[in-house]
Amino acid sequence: MFGFEKLDVWQKSVDLADEVYRFTRDFPDYEKFGLANQMRRAAVSVSSNIAEGSGRESKKDFSRFLQIAYGSVMEVVSQLHIAQRQEFIPKEDARKLYQDCEEIARMISGLKRSLGV
Repeated sequence: MFGFEKLDVWQKSVDLADEVYRFTRDFPDYEKFGLANQMRRAAVSVSSNIAEGSGRESKKDFSRFLQIAYGSVMEVVSQLHIAQRQEFIPKEDARKLYQDCEEIARMISGLKRSLGV
């Protein structure tokens, strides 16, 4: 097992990507290569950057990748607002994804602080 796989924040970010994929399956066909694709890429980017950063040689490098992961969470939140306004995703589902994003953002911030850089 790789070190990043033990991180709760990585595990939760993989769960977030799963949820985003699940919810975007029901988007209209004309959005499959638009908003749905953007949301998926941003969601996948969160766990990918945590994983990649954990493999870097310095805490400073890891911190930078955590910053990118945090930015990807913010992208998902922004895209979630658009998806909800366009009625592509029910309010309850949007609220759940939003709460997941809040939790992951807090966890990333905490992990970044713990690196002390």
